[in-house]
Amino acid sequence: MNKVLYPGSFDPFTNGHLDLVNRAAGIFDTVIVAVAVNPGKNPLFSIGDRVEMIRKSCGHLGNVEVVSFHGLLVDALERYKAHAVLRGLRAFSDFEYELQMALMNRSMRSACETIFMMPTPENSFVSSSMVKEIAHLGGDFAQYVPAPVKEAIEQVIEGEL
Repeated sequence: MNKVLYPGSFDPFTNGHLDLVNRAAGIFDTVIVAVAVNPGKNPLFSIGDRVEMIRKSCGHLGNVEVVSFHGLLVDALERYKAHAVLRGLRAFSDFEYELQMALMNRSMRSACETIFMMPTPENSFVSSSMVKEIAHLGGDFAQYVPAPVKEAIEQVIEGEL
């Protein structure tokens, strides 16, 4: 059984993320979306909220699991018995960073393979940080996120007003 682990902070989960999950679900037996705790970031949503939003957004896919993890990616890969790591690349600048991460992960666990997927053109410019900025500035962000995420962002924004 081939499993791929798709890690990220997913704050928030965007249509670009969902696109990669949809496409990976057609390639792998199981896609594990792994929500990472990243102490270097100031998240809009709790890790539990992010896991729940992703579960709702991916509910149409029977071979997708959503989990959270702390610590090293290579440990999560081993814990969930995944065969590879999935990463999205929007631009060349993403590749430089992701290549360094992939090589570091492989140096820690020689069996750690990383698979890179390109976004579809309509999602090539979408990022979580841009969605948050548009939302905070009162812009229309609905076309960039799945419906459960849109609702959650609107609740947060209303709570800030």
